[in-house]
Amino acid sequence: MKQALQIARDAEMDVVEVSPNAAPPVCRVMDFGKFIYERAKKEKEAKKAQTKIEVKEIRLRPKTNEAHRGFKVDDARRWLLAGNKVRVTIKFRGREMDYPEIALEDLKEIAAALADVSVVEASPQMEGRTMLVVLAPNKGVAKKKEKAEQASPEKEASEART
Repeated sequence: MKQALQIARDAEMDVVEVSPNAAPPVCRVMDFGKFIYERAKKEKEAKKAQTKIEVKEIRLRPKTNEAHRGFKVDDARRWLLAGNKVRVTIKFRGREMDYPEIALEDLKEIAAALADVSVVEASPQMEGRTMLVVLAPNKGVAKKKEKAEQASPEKEASEART
């Protein structure tokens, strides 16, 4: 141990114990401050690379008409193509609670309308006075859209050159 400390002092570095449970303990001569800095830098880069999946929500009622529901479904389609999850919620009031099959039918229709760009992550379920379903984006659809977006600037650039 004394020899390691002497080597570290001569090199103006630190002695870091790598494996204290080994026999004999394993140490390393290194610049500990630089090591901590580089590790923090790597963690920051890894955090940047992570994708946060946002959950968007559509709120409806059992009496919501077809046209209004169509606008909401279009919004959900746009969000799913952007890679977000969508929670479709139908809220009951008063005597509407006596007819949950109406809301269940609405949720199934919405899921069927978005079946080409999504997959049902959580099937329709009741939570108090609300019924909800969670839709997640299809893996293939998001990738196809990304490729199309990457190809379009390249295509425009090649057309501009000619």
